[in-house]
Amino acid sequence: MTRPYRDFSRVPLLVFWEVTQACLLQCTHCRADAQFQADPEELTEEEGYALLRDIAELDQPLLILSGGDPLMRADIFRLTSYAKELGLPVALTPSATPKLTPDKIRQALESGVKSFALSLDASNEKAHDRFRGTPGSYKRTLNALTAMRALGAPVQINTTVSRYNVAMLEEMADLLSGLDIQVWSLFFLVPTGRASQDLMLSAEETEAVFARLYRLEKKVPFIIKTTEAPHYRRFQLISRTREKGEALSTLLTTIEKGILPQGRMPRTRDGNGVLFISHRGDIYPSGFLPIRAGNVRQDKLADIYRHHPLFQTLRDPDQFYGKCSVCEFRKLCGGSRARAYAVTGDVLSAEPTCLYQPRALSGAV
Repeated sequence: MTRPYRDFSRVPLLVFWEVTQACLLQCTHCRADAQFQADPEELTEEEGYALLRDIAELDQPLLILSGGDPLMRADIFRLTSYAKELGLPVALTPSATPKLTPDKIRQALESGVKSFALSLDASNEKAHDRFRGTPGSYKRTLNALTAMRALGAPVQINTTVSRYNVAMLEEMADLLSGLDIQVWSLFFLVPTGRASQDLMLSAEETEAVFARLYRLEKKVPFIIKTTEAPHYRRFQLISRTREKGEALSTLLTTIEKGILPQGRMPRTRDGNGVLFISHRGDIYPSGFLPIRAGNVRQDKLADIYRHHPLFQTLRDPDQFYGKCSVCEFRKLCGGSRARAYAVTGDVLSAEPTCLYQPRALSGAV
């Protein structure tokens, strides 16, 4: 079983394997820049088995099989069955296409898949299908969700937050509240792949969304979490501390010492508790940070994660630049390294969408 608190300098909490880039959808924001046909250079089935053994050696992290669409691989359920034999907890992120049938969902569960993640990017059919580039995607997503829950499978809904849908987040929360999901994960857009920078929220817009999510957290029957927005942890912590009437300074002292708050505030970020393997076996700090650190065809996965200079640097927020280097929340947050790289070309630069002014720069005590 995956433990909630791990030494991220040694083992990740989350390992993403992009098993293929083949997908029948044409999403406007696609990180993978997916295509209709599989890349002939994607890992073979035998190479996939070897990769799964390497992943299991990382203290059995949660393995998320993504794409493209994992169902575009004919061997996907043989791979999930082998992962089950190795004791790896597996989550599957299928695309809402005609391939995603109740029989496929049942087959996935029987082969060892423990949970699913589905993407929903709007509160209505027209807007979602336009964003996903495929008519019928919205209905297929809701139908798949119904089938998954009928079989007792936990479901997470992923939403890419951008200027396209930022106005409808409350409507989406209302919709999801009636769908019996476990987690709503909001992916704050990183301009990589097909995602353009003009869709990305500004710092002011991001902070406003944080406030809205914090209010929604108290109303909805599921967990709300963010991806590529670690600065939401800072917003949560300040808000909770103020509500309790506690002194923030004492908590900040413990954070500076590396003692982080417990609860639903994991300190993962690109390369820190997170590891990504592409369909070709390339190793990255995350799927949103396209700086290659090695390839599983010739490199040992554990060695790259533990010892590659890129990963070691990403795990040390004291090496970051700008206000992230002096921010009192840098060990809790650290900013999205993927967004910093996408916007500035420098993986160590300050988070572009953070409005917060660190005390060291503001003169506060």
